[in-house]
Amino acid sequence: MDIGECLEKGFLKKVDSDETLIKKELAESNYDLERAEKAFEKKDFKWCIIQSYYSMFHSARAILFKIGYREKRHFVISVVLEDLNKKGMLESKFVNYFNAGLSSREEADYHYAYSEETAKHILDIAKEFSERLKILLKEL
Repeated sequence: MDIGECLEKGFLKKVDSDETLIKKELAESNYDLERAEKAFEKKDFKWCIIQSYYSMFHSARAILFKIGYREKRHFVISVVLEDLNKKGMLESKFVNYFNAGLSSREEADYHYAYSEETAKHILDIAKEFSERLKILLKEL
């Protein structure tokens, strides 16, 4: 699926870029990342994974708001990130990071499948993802 199909199916909608929403999403991303770190320290690996993913989700939403989109489904963020990768604006590993976070969050949330190893990995990639998307935001 590409951006055009997502727009046609209503999974993605065009919106005006909104600095207030962008700042809100970045604040949420930072909050979730801090909470994920605390959850990991407390050995609450399920919540570490979930909050690490949401940190990535909110960073990515900031990008969507910057380029004039609002998603209706989480998977659409991956479509937009992939489009940015194809345009040479974002390295493919960050698309993979988002997909890994989404998959791990679903496993932890819906199937109660999580571990310390997975939590550490998702937390680490969430930190790198967040930093990279902050840089991308300035480039857009």
